Amino acid sequence: MANLKEIRNRINSVGSTMQITSAMKMVSAAKLKKAQDAIVAMRPYSETLSALLRNLSANLDGDVQNPYAVQRDIKKVLIVAITSNRGLAGAFNTNVIKECKRSAQELYAGMEVSFLTIGKKGNDILGKTGRVTYNNNDIFDDLTFSANAAIAEQIMQDYAEGTYDKVVLVYNKFKNAATQIVMHESFLPIESSEEESKAAGPAADFIFEPSKEEIISELIPKSLKTQLFKALRDSVASEHGARMTAMHKATDNAKDLKDSLTLEYNKARQASITNEILEIVGGAEALA
Repeated sequence: MANLKEIRNRINSVGSTMQITSAMKMVSAAKLKKAQDAIVAMRPYSETLSALLRNLSANLDGDVQNPYAVQRDIKKVLIVAITSNRGLAGAFNTNVIKECKRSAQELYAGMEVSFLTIGKKGNDILGKTGRVTYNNNDIFDDLTFSANAAIAEQIMQDYAEGTYDKVVLVYNKFKNAATQIVMHESFLPIESSEEESKAAGPAADFIFEPSKEEIISELIPKSLKTQLFKALRDSVASEHGARMTAMHKATDNAKDLKDSLTLEYNKARQASITNEILEIVGGAEALA
């Protein structure tokens, strides 16, 4: 059994750790509220805009070429991995990294796969593969639409020039504070799923205002930028939710450990006192 000083030092150490995890939990809870409000407000707008522009893109005539809907034989794939700059968030970053590696090995086996990492944690791990072509770790310091637009424009330019044949986003979608869903979402080319086509029914006859050319040059790029911005906001909200949950569990575990050590300390102290009493009684009897 450890001596009293060692147990007392462990109790103090666990108590300090519990204070830190409790403080981190409260900070994440405060940040989560703001991030959750932002993504909940943005999600309906982003999803409706994306669905609308996918329909419009499908109804454009052949005389108007949409460079972001061109279907090519998939040989080169870009996976945009959205993680965070900080850890202590449970499996938040690990799940995204695992999905990126799984996609590269299974879904896109035999193809040339590259990674664009947003977030330090993803870059640290995926960078070891030698496939990271670009990374951005600073965007989360000031997450704005303009900073997001610069990344989206670079991706769109690379796709239009044929650098990549397909671009996908891998990120954590926010469901609630305790649940984050790893998403593998197609970004380019713009395409409608079979389910959407069936739900939409017969093709609508659109009257384009402004012109088709302006829709291609303005609205479709804006829709793609909004899609990426939504993914980034989803990831931020998921990060705070995952960290809050992880720190809550860590605080509970620290409390249980502290209680266990306190019980052990009391038992050791009681045994020490009993031994001292026995020594005194034994000494007294020897003198008698």
